[in-house]
Amino acid sequence: MNHPAGPIGVFDSGYGGLTIFQELLKQLPEYDYIYLGDNARNPYGIRSFDVVYHYTLECVRHLFNQGCNLVILACNTASAKALRTIQQRDLPVLNGSRRVLGVIRPTTEIIGSYSKSGHVGIFATEGTVNSESYPIEIRRFFPEVTIYQEACPMWVPLVENNEHNTAGAEYFIRQHVDRLLQRSASIDTILLACTHYPLLAHQISKFLPPHIRLIPQGEIVASSLIRYLTKHPEIARRCTQRGTRKYFTTESTENFDTKAQVFLRNCPVQAEHLQL
Repeated sequence: MNHPAGPIGVFDSGYGGLTIFQELLKQLPEYDYIYLGDNARNPYGIRSFDVVYHYTLECVRHLFNQGCNLVILACNTASAKALRTIQQRDLPVLNGSRRVLGVIRPTTEIIGSYSKSGHVGIFATEGTVNSESYPIEIRRFFPEVTIYQEACPMWVPLVENNEHNTAGAEYFIRQHVDRLLQRSASIDTILLACTHYPLLAHQISKFLPPHIRLIPQGEIVASSLIRYLTKHPEIARRCTQRGTRKYFTTESTENFDTKAQVFLRNCPVQAEHLQL
């Protein structure tokens, strides 16, 4: 069953997906979008696979009910722990003509090409690291690349509490940078495999040798979506293009509107509350 054309849905467990969303708006501004942040139940990174899957599916269903035929999981933890099950088990039952995409596959298809040494570091949440999703997927495309992962549990709270530019934040940032670099002197590329982490890029770079390239995901995911819509015009035709934006949060709309501006460079946001 084909549903009428509708906006592109963008989902994250909180605010971090707004760094992906911002790049989507930059590269594909003509499309309509609905952003949903499950702020009341974040962080997802510390939760089990089953919990993340059920939370993510619930939010995907809501975006479908809002008319979205294409949903982007702009959340590494949801992409790692829920995407495959939703694609393989739930979509055929819910509606086989709708699509749910994540951020891991587009990133792993290209990240190895950034590295000359074949040694790639990854900063991510504990949940993403424990899932082993990035090493598994990267080896499919770049079997010769060696992956070094570092979980950074304090980084998301620093960003969400707007403490990421403080002197105190530098202690936690340097701690994880040093731990990662101690694992290999050959690392020349580091992936920010959490959508919050681009807001820490400036501080992270302070503690990196100048030859190491720091890679956020937003540009990669947005460019990948352009290629996807070009390759699948039947999906592109079912995504409306009026340039509208709509926001939902499962937490306080006042808090969301204020914190979202940190991620969207002071772009005004007026979210609606969603009770799940």
